[in-house]
Amino acid sequence: MSTSAVNSNAAASNTGAAKVDMKFEIVVIPVSDLDRAKEFYAGLGWRLDADFDNGSDFRVLQFTPPGSGCSVIFGRNVTKATPGSSQGLYLIVSDIAAARADLLARGVNISEVFHGEAGVYSGPDEPYLFGSKRVSGPDPAHGSYRSFASFSDPDGNGWLLQEITARLPGRIDSAATTFASASDLAKAMQRASIAHGEHEKRNGGQRDENWPDWYADFMVREQAGLEPPK
Repeated sequence: MSTSAVNSNAAASNTGAAKVDMKFEIVVIPVSDLDRAKEFYAGLGWRLDADFDNGSDFRVLQFTPPGSGCSVIFGRNVTKATPGSSQGLYLIVSDIAAARADLLARGVNISEVFHGEAGVYSGPDEPYLFGSKRVSGPDPAHGSYRSFASFSDPDGNGWLLQEITARLPGRIDSAATTFASASDLAKAMQRASIAHGEHEKRNGGQRDENWPDWYADFMVREQAGLEPPK
Protein backbone atom coordinates (compact mmCIF):
# COMPACT_ATOMS: atom_id res chain seq x y z
CA MET A 1 0.00 0.00 0.00
CA SER A 2 1.38 3.41 -0.96
CA THR A 3 1.97 6.28 1.47
CA SER A 4 -0.72 8.27 -0.29
CA ALA A 5 -3.20 5.42 0.22
CA VAL A 6 -2.35 5.24 3.92
CA ASN A 7 -2.70 9.00 4.25
CA SER A 8 -5.99 8.86 2.36
CA ASN A 9 -7.33 6.24 4.76
CA ALA A 10 -6.19 8.27 7.73
CA ALA A 11 -7.86 11.36 6.30
CA ALA A 12 -11.10 9.46 5.85
CA SER A 13 -10.91 8.32 9.46
CA ASN A 14 -10.29 11.87 10.64
CA THR A 15 -13.36 13.11 8.81
CA GLY A 16 -15.54 10.67 10.69
CA ALA A 17 -16.35 8.52 7.66
CA ALA A 18 -18.10 5.28 8.64
CA LYS A 19 -15.87 2.25 8.89
CA VAL A 20 -17.14 -0.57 6.69
CA ASP A 21 -16.44 -4.18 7.74
CA MET A 22 -14.61 -6.19 5.07
CA LYS A 23 -14.85 -9.88 5.90
CA PHE A 24 -12.44 -12.13 4.02
CA GLU A 25 -14.78 -14.74 2.56
CA ILE A 26 -13.28 -16.75 -0.31
CA VAL A 27 -9.94 -18.04 -1.58
CA VAL A 28 -9.97 -19.38 -5.15
CA ILE A 29 -7.60 -22.31 -5.67
CA PRO A 30 -6.67 -23.72 -9.09
CA VAL A 31 -7.14 -27.44 -9.68
CA SER A 32 -7.00 -29.66 -12.76
CA ASP A 33 -9.53 -32.37 -11.89
CA LEU A 34 -12.67 -31.09 -10.15
CA ASP A 35 -14.02 -34.45 -9.01
CA ARG A 36 -10.65 -35.51 -7.63
CA ALA A 37 -10.34 -32.21 -5.76
CA LYS A 38 -13.90 -32.58 -4.48
CA GLU A 39 -13.14 -36.03 -3.09
CA PHE A 40 -9.93 -34.77 -1.44
CA TYR A 41 -11.46 -31.76 0.32
CA ALA A 42 -14.52 -33.74 1.39
CA GLY A 43 -12.10 -36.30 2.81
CA LEU A 44 -10.56 -33.59 5.01
CA GLY A 45 -13.92 -33.29 6.74
CA TRP A 46 -14.64 -29.89 5.22
CA ARG A 47 -18.23 -28.83 4.59
CA LEU A 48 -19.42 -28.84 0.98
CA ASP A 49 -21.36 -25.60 0.55
CA ALA A 50 -21.97 -25.66 -3.19
CA ASP A 51 -21.48 -27.70 -6.34
CA PHE A 52 -23.09 -25.79 -9.18
CA ASP A 53 -22.62 -27.08 -12.70
CA ASN A 54 -24.33 -25.56 -15.75
CA GLY A 55 -23.50 -28.70 -17.71
CA SER A 56 -21.20 -27.04 -20.22
CA ASP A 57 -18.64 -24.31 -19.52
CA PHE A 58 -19.02 -23.50 -15.83
CA ARG A 59 -18.82 -25.36 -12.55
CA VAL A 60 -18.01 -24.05 -9.09
CA LEU A 61 -17.48 -25.94 -5.83
CA GLN A 62 -17.15 -24.36 -2.39
CA PHE A 63 -15.77 -26.00 0.76
CA THR A 64 -15.39 -24.57 4.27
CA PRO A 65 -12.92 -25.92 6.86
CA PRO A 66 -14.39 -26.69 10.32
CA GLY A 67 -14.82 -23.50 12.34
CA SER A 68 -13.61 -21.25 9.52
CA GLY A 69 -15.22 -18.00 8.43
CA CYS A 70 -13.42 -18.25 5.07
CA SER A 71 -14.09 -20.82 2.35
CA VAL A 72 -12.26 -22.12 -0.70
CA ILE A 73 -13.66 -22.26 -4.21
CA PHE A 74 -12.43 -24.15 -7.26
CA GLY A 75 -14.07 -24.98 -10.53
CA ARG A 76 -14.25 -24.70 -14.29
CA ASN A 77 -13.64 -21.19 -15.66
CA VAL A 78 -13.28 -19.58 -12.25
CA THR A 79 -9.53 -18.80 -12.40
CA LYS A 80 -6.73 -18.70 -14.96
CA ALA A 81 -4.08 -19.61 -12.37
CA THR A 82 -2.01 -22.73 -13.00
CA PRO A 83 -3.27 -25.78 -11.06
CA GLY A 84 -1.16 -26.28 -7.94
CA SER A 85 0.17 -22.72 -7.91
CA SER A 86 -1.55 -21.66 -4.67
CA GLN A 87 0.95 -21.93 -1.83
CA GLY A 88 1.09 -20.80 1.76
CA LEU A 89 -2.58 -21.41 2.57
CA TYR A 90 -2.73 -21.29 6.37
CA LEU A 91 -5.14 -23.21 8.59
CA ILE A 92 -5.07 -21.97 12.19
CA VAL A 93 -5.48 -24.63 14.90
CA SER A 94 -5.36 -24.51 18.69
CA ASP A 95 -3.79 -27.98 19.02
CA ILE A 96 -1.48 -28.90 16.15
CA ALA A 97 -0.81 -32.45 17.35
CA ALA A 98 -4.53 -33.23 17.48
CA ALA A 99 -5.19 -31.56 14.11
CA ARG A 100 -2.34 -33.47 12.48
CA ALA A 101 -3.53 -36.76 13.99
CA ASP A 102 -7.01 -36.15 12.58
CA LEU A 103 -5.64 -35.55 9.08
CA LEU A 104 -3.40 -38.63 9.30
CA ALA A 105 -6.45 -40.70 10.25
CA ARG A 106 -8.15 -39.37 7.11
CA GLY A 107 -5.27 -40.60 4.96
CA VAL A 108 -3.66 -37.22 4.33
CA ASN A 109 0.08 -37.21 3.62
CA ILE A 110 1.05 -34.51 6.12
CA SER A 111 4.51 -33.55 7.33
CA GLU A 112 5.83 -33.95 10.84
CA VAL A 113 5.26 -30.97 13.11
CA PHE A 114 8.10 -28.48 12.67
CA HIS A 115 9.29 -25.07 13.78
CA GLY A 116 11.76 -22.56 12.42
CA GLU A 117 15.34 -22.16 13.57
CA ALA A 118 15.50 -18.98 15.65
CA GLY A 119 16.64 -16.00 13.61
CA VAL A 120 17.15 -18.03 10.40
CA TYR A 121 14.94 -17.02 7.49
CA SER A 122 16.67 -18.80 4.60
CA GLY A 123 17.59 -22.38 3.92
CA PRO A 124 17.08 -25.43 1.70
CA ASP A 125 13.54 -26.37 2.75
CA GLU A 126 10.23 -25.46 1.17
CA PRO A 127 9.53 -21.81 2.11
CA TYR A 128 6.89 -20.92 4.64
CA LEU A 129 6.07 -17.92 6.79
CA PHE A 130 9.16 -18.14 9.04
CA GLY A 131 11.70 -18.90 6.31
CA SER A 132 13.07 -21.95 4.52
CA LYS A 133 14.70 -23.96 7.30
CA ARG A 134 12.45 -26.37 9.15
CA VAL A 135 13.44 -27.92 12.48
CA SER A 136 11.68 -31.16 13.44
CA GLY A 137 9.23 -31.04 16.31
CA PRO A 138 7.02 -28.32 17.81
CA ASP A 139 8.46 -25.06 19.03
CA PRO A 140 10.42 -25.95 22.22
CA ALA A 141 8.69 -23.18 24.18
CA HIS A 142 5.31 -24.06 22.62
CA GLY A 143 4.98 -20.43 21.66
CA SER A 144 1.85 -19.33 19.86
CA TYR A 145 2.38 -18.91 16.07
CA ARG A 146 5.55 -21.05 16.15
CA SER A 147 4.58 -24.66 15.33
CA PHE A 148 3.57 -25.88 11.86
CA ALA A 149 2.78 -28.90 9.69
CA SER A 150 2.26 -28.94 5.93
CA PHE A 151 0.35 -30.92 3.31
CA SER A 152 -0.77 -30.52 -0.30
CA ASP A 153 -3.86 -31.33 -2.31
CA PRO A 154 -3.58 -33.66 -5.35
CA ASP A 155 -2.57 -30.74 -7.60
CA GLY A 156 0.13 -29.52 -5.20
CA ASN A 157 -1.67 -26.51 -3.72
CA GLY A 158 0.16 -26.08 -0.44
CA TRP A 159 -1.50 -25.91 2.98
CA LEU A 160 0.04 -25.33 6.39
CA LEU A 161 -1.35 -25.88 9.85
CA GLN A 162 -0.21 -23.18 12.27
CA GLU A 163 -0.81 -23.49 16.01
CA ILE A 164 -2.11 -20.32 17.65
CA THR A 165 -3.34 -20.36 21.24
CA ALA A 166 -2.97 -16.66 22.08
CA ARG A 167 -2.99 -13.74 19.66
CA LEU A 168 -0.47 -10.92 19.75
CA PRO A 169 -1.76 -7.62 21.14
CA GLY A 170 -4.02 -5.76 18.73
CA ARG A 171 -4.82 -8.82 16.61
CA ILE A 172 -8.24 -9.47 18.16
CA ASP A 173 -11.03 -7.10 19.11
CA SER A 174 -11.24 -7.63 22.88
CA ALA A 175 -14.91 -6.65 22.78
CA ALA A 176 -15.76 -9.46 20.35
CA THR A 177 -14.35 -12.67 21.82
CA THR A 178 -15.36 -15.71 19.77
CA PHE A 179 -14.46 -19.40 19.62
CA ALA A 180 -14.67 -21.35 16.38
CA SER A 181 -15.89 -24.57 17.98
CA ALA A 182 -16.78 -26.30 21.24
CA SER A 183 -13.33 -27.93 21.11
CA ASP A 184 -11.56 -24.55 20.94
CA LEU A 185 -13.68 -23.27 23.82
CA ALA A 186 -12.91 -26.36 25.90
CA LYS A 187 -9.16 -25.95 25.33
CA ALA A 188 -9.37 -22.28 26.31
CA MET A 189 -11.15 -23.30 29.51
CA GLN A 190 -8.46 -25.89 30.22
CA ARG A 191 -5.74 -23.23 29.88
CA ALA A 192 -7.79 -20.92 32.11
CA SER A 193 -8.08 -23.71 34.70
CA ILE A 194 -4.30 -24.20 34.81
CA ALA A 195 -3.66 -20.47 35.05
CA HIS A 196 -6.33 -20.12 37.76
CA GLY A 197 -4.66 -22.85 39.80
CA GLU A 198 -1.46 -20.78 39.79
CA HIS A 199 -3.51 -17.72 40.69
CA GLU A 200 -4.91 -19.49 43.77
CA LYS A 201 -1.41 -20.62 44.79
CA ARG A 202 -0.20 -17.02 44.70
CA ASN A 203 -3.06 -16.12 47.00
CA GLY A 204 -2.13 -18.57 49.74
CA GLY A 205 -4.04 -21.52 48.34
CA GLN A 206 -7.40 -19.95 49.17
CA ARG A 207 -10.29 -21.09 47.00
CA ASP A 208 -11.46 -18.33 44.67
CA GLU A 209 -15.24 -18.30 44.81
CA ASN A 210 -15.34 -15.91 41.85
CA TRP A 211 -13.53 -18.33 39.56
CA PRO A 212 -16.12 -18.05 36.72
CA ASP A 213 -15.40 -14.31 36.45
CA TRP A 214 -11.65 -14.99 36.54
CA TYR A 215 -11.94 -17.66 33.83
CA ALA A 216 -13.97 -15.33 31.60
CA ASP A 217 -11.50 -12.47 32.07
CA PHE A 218 -8.55 -14.78 31.35
CA MET A 219 -10.10 -16.16 28.16
CA VAL A 220 -10.97 -12.72 26.80
CA ARG A 221 -7.51 -11.37 27.63
CA GLU A 222 -5.73 -14.42 26.19
CA GLN A 223 -7.55 -14.15 22.87
CA ALA A 224 -6.84 -10.41 22.67
CA GLY A 225 -3.14 -10.90 23.44
CA LEU A 226 -3.33 -9.04 26.78
CA GLU A 227 -1.72 -9.81 30.12
CA PRO A 228 -3.67 -12.37 32.20
CA PRO A 229 -5.67 -11.14 35.19
CA LYS A 230 -3.88 -10.85 38.54
